[in-house]
Amino acid sequence: MWVPLLLLILGFITLVWSADRFLSGAAACATNLGVSKMLIGLTVVSVGTSAPEILVALFAAIDGNPLLAVGNAIGSNIANIGLVLGITALVAPLPFSLQVRQSELPWLLGATFLALALLFDRYLSIWDGCLLVVGLTAILWRLVRSQTQPNHELSPSLQEELDELPDMTTLQAVAWLVVGLLILLVSAQVLVYAASTIAQQLGVSDMIIGLTIVAVGTSLPELAATIGSAIKGHPDIAIGNVVGSNILNILAVLSVPALVAPTAIDFAAFWRDGGMMLALTLMLALFAYGINSRAVITRFEGAVMLMAWVGYNMLLIQQA
Repeated sequence: MWVPLLLLILGFITLVWSADRFLSGAAACATNLGVSKMLIGLTVVSVGTSAPEILVALFAAIDGNPLLAVGNAIGSNIANIGLVLGITALVAPLPFSLQVRQSELPWLLGATFLALALLFDRYLSIWDGCLLVVGLTAILWRLVRSQTQPNHELSPSLQEELDELPDMTTLQAVAWLVVGLLILLVSAQVLVYAASTIAQQLGVSDMIIGLTIVAVGTSLPELAATIGSAIKGHPDIAIGNVVGSNILNILAVLSVPALVAPTAIDFAAFWRDGGMMLALTLMLALFAYGINSRAVITRFEGAVMLMAWVGYNMLLIQQA
């Protein structure tokens, strides 16, 4: 039991580190080749930050554990709202930016309802994966189209991530791109193997491990980023990070097991886990549009979200 647990921890650490190196190398390569920062932000940065979740889902599906990938996608969304935003709101109240309320949050609601509609028959098929990819293509096209208009600036969350990317020579950028990608691939494989082994030894399903351990692990970068934004005096960026990540978790990550290894979904899991993802997403929308006129997640509301996440995980442990 200790060996797979240590491998799991090592996998998480190297996954996060290598994803950061890969992203920095890719962005620096694009910059040195003369690609505009706008295009880098909309492609390399926005999609590249979900590389760990996408690769974990890919290797889980290839290894015959598609439910681990499904659990990771749904569990990461639950953790991002309940754990990440809940803790960050306790640090500093989180205001909703106008862009998040008008553009990003409606897309998250749409993606969430689309995912639940596709999973309603309790089977994740290739056609479901194709529809999710169509949704991903649509949102990326809309993002590029809207943000490449004259005098339009990048969203604050993307701009902050671009500002934090280090300057590199082309040789350094290529080296980190290759090294980061190789370690990222190995780390994802190690993480999937360790998580599957722990699930077998504990006698629980891959779905449960994906919803808990793997979901929390892949949400740690978002937790660090959002708390860091709040501490640095940019709490409005935190919600944008989480909303964008959740959209990609549904459209990009959930589509991987559907396309690679279509699988059946347990009846209880659909209503319990899909229902929790929907409940927290609707709670986020209520805080943005309906609970108070300030459009801010207060410390009390953050505590409610965090307690909802804790209660959900206690339910998972009890049922497992």
